[in-house]
Amino acid sequence: MAEASAPSRKEERAQKRQAKKAQTALIQYLAATLLGAGLVGVLLALLGEPKLGLAAVVAIACLALSFKYPRQAIYGLIIYVPFGGTVIYALGGSGILQLAKDAIYIPALLGVIQFCRRTRQPLIIPPAIKIPLLALLLVCSLTMLVVNGGQQLAAEGGEVPILIGVLGLKVLIGYVLIIPCIFYLLRDREDVYFLLRLQVVLILICCGLGFMQFLMLKTGICQGTVGEGEDLFKASLEARCFVGGSLLYTPEQGQIRLPGTFNAPWQWGWFLISSGFFAFGTAFSDRSPIWRMVGLVSLAAVGVMAVVSGQRIALALVPVTIVGLLILTGQIANLKRFLPIGIGLALMLGVFMVQNPVVVSERWASFENRWNAAPPHEFIVQQFEWAQKQQQGILGRGVGRATNAARIFGKTELVETYHPKLLYEIGPLGLLATLAVYLTLTVTTFKAYRSIKDPNLRGYGASMWVFVLFISIFPYYYPLDVDPVNVYYWLAAGIVLKLPEIDQRERLQQKLEEASQRRKLTKRERKQLEQQQTIVFE
Repeated sequence: MAEASAPSRKEERAQKRQAKKAQTALIQYLAATLLGAGLVGVLLALLGEPKLGLAAVVAIACLALSFKYPRQAIYGLIIYVPFGGTVIYALGGSGILQLAKDAIYIPALLGVIQFCRRTRQPLIIPPAIKIPLLALLLVCSLTMLVVNGGQQLAAEGGEVPILIGVLGLKVLIGYVLIIPCIFYLLRDREDVYFLLRLQVVLILICCGLGFMQFLMLKTGICQGTVGEGEDLFKASLEARCFVGGSLLYTPEQGQIRLPGTFNAPWQWGWFLISSGFFAFGTAFSDRSPIWRMVGLVSLAAVGVMAVVSGQRIALALVPVTIVGLLILTGQIANLKRFLPIGIGLALMLGVFMVQNPVVVSERWASFENRWNAAPPHEFIVQQFEWAQKQQQGILGRGVGRATNAARIFGKTELVETYHPKLLYEIGPLGLLATLAVYLTLTVTTFKAYRSIKDPNLRGYGASMWVFVLFISIFPYYYPLDVDPVNVYYWLAAGIVLKLPEIDQRERLQQKLEEASQRRKLTKRERKQLEQQQTIVFE
């Protein structure tokens, strides 16, 4: 087959000319973009806002380049998400900067939408979620029109309920279209390995920076939390250290809540929980022994940081999710691969626990005290009862009214569990519609992963499906509202949904290559192979 499909010299020259032309166009576009962004940045700097000028340069460059090169922009989004909090507070912590990742995502999404229209590819993937997604949009639109609209007519004190609803809707389902972005981004097995290896490298870097943050606080390089009374029990930006945003560090009071590279400690906790799924996939399913070892190290790093960062939810869920992954993915039955990784992980964590017994005992005591003070199951029931009492009809109290990010436009309620939050905002119909979207996606991704034949790809698919399942049904807190889960959830779904197509195409190609060694391919076989080629955006 290699001989039959090898390009001629004329075709090679044409390809070189095309590549050179594309390179020239890229340089010209970069130059024009940076020149325009630079002029705006200089103007803002001259007006006395140097940081705002720098932010404007970066924002304009991201908008222009993301639209022109959506493939690279999606990779940029994946890289940016775990460092977003560090970047935001390094530039001053403006509220506008909280939306910085959307300057990458939205233009890239527009590029993908154009690609889908041009090539007549579906934008909503998987097709099974179309009906529940439309139902959710209908309920949210009706709620915004009736409830948020009514509140807008009576609004006082600068509150803008309509914008609260817009931002709340964006938080609820704004990142669902990451699925087609990832689906068309991944072209073959190499892209899958690259993406998931990149994720593991990001995990190691972030955990390394988070551990340095902990050491700087422990050794006194950073002052930690100062004050008295309630100030000693609240995370604040005044205590910010090295990376990330607000933190709490008063070990003498038994209070340590580190943000790592994120805005706040609870985001860092959910980054650690999410990272366990990606690291597990690489540790057990990568084809390279070296990368499996890297995955193991990143899994150990997640475990260590779950202890030292003071995140009780991470301390509880990281080991639980790893055990769940072993069972649900079937890796526990693969003794040849499970035993070395399991023993290695146990040794790494065991050495850390032996060397830091005080830290481990303090974190466990903190976890026990929190559980005894407010058992999660009782707390969830209380939140549901409260949300039910707040209902004034079947449409809820308004889209975004319990969304933390929407508080810049008006008053919002703090509802600390996800499903009561949905009930409060969009009522029982909205809650059912949202659950229909998540459960449909869970079932679809399960079917996709089960159809994969290749053991390595199947292992990756299993890890990503378990993550989708876990987040879809998890009742405590609101991880789908905040970084990084609001991106990683849809990212994992897109990966799972793409893997069967890659697996099927590669198996067919291998079969045809074996046939070509005995004879030339027939026209029918060539056509069959061409039909299996994935349409991807560049």
